Amino acid sequence: MPKFLDPVAGFGVTFRTMFRKPVTEQYPEQPHPVAPRFHGRHQLNRHPDGLEKCVGCELCAWACPADAIYVEGASNTDEERYSPGERYGRVYQINYLRCILCGLCIEACPTRALTMTNEYELADHTRESLIYEKKDLLAPLLPGMEEPPHPMRLGDDERDYYLGAGLGRTGGEGASR
Repeated sequence: MPKFLDPVAGFGVTFRTMFRKPVTEQYPEQPHPVAPRFHGRHQLNRHPDGLEKCVGCELCAWACPADAIYVEGASNTDEERYSPGERYGRVYQINYLRCILCGLCIEACPTRALTMTNEYELADHTRESLIYEKKDLLAPLLPGMEEPPHPMRLGDDERDYYLGAGLGRTGGEGASR
């Protein structure tokens, strides 16, 4: 193609698209749906009685390539129980200024305590508000759940608790042993 036709070809593209209806996103008023497996904000999950699933093992912090997670574990006592195991996460922080939302922390969690939601609006006005504490990450209490600390309510021991034997299932109704 001769050199003098290059600007004409460019104007051709301009004129073809000039009269098309624009594709406009009405973002804040109508948020765009995300893919079902989208990795968004983290959430610390709970057991059906309200106890936390996090046992403070710190594997999520070790797996994080951006060093965005800080966990301090502590021991449960009979008087003050936050999780069904021996330990719980006393301090849990995720720094979203560092987090790359890769999901490696989710894969490392042995109790499925940490999952990722579809929430993607993480922007804020201060740096301090982007460091999420445990209270910001914990799943909300659903009906029938009780705020920890309290004793285990789903079984007589930890094995029953994790298998769900205290939820009204018996050996003949599909409980696994």
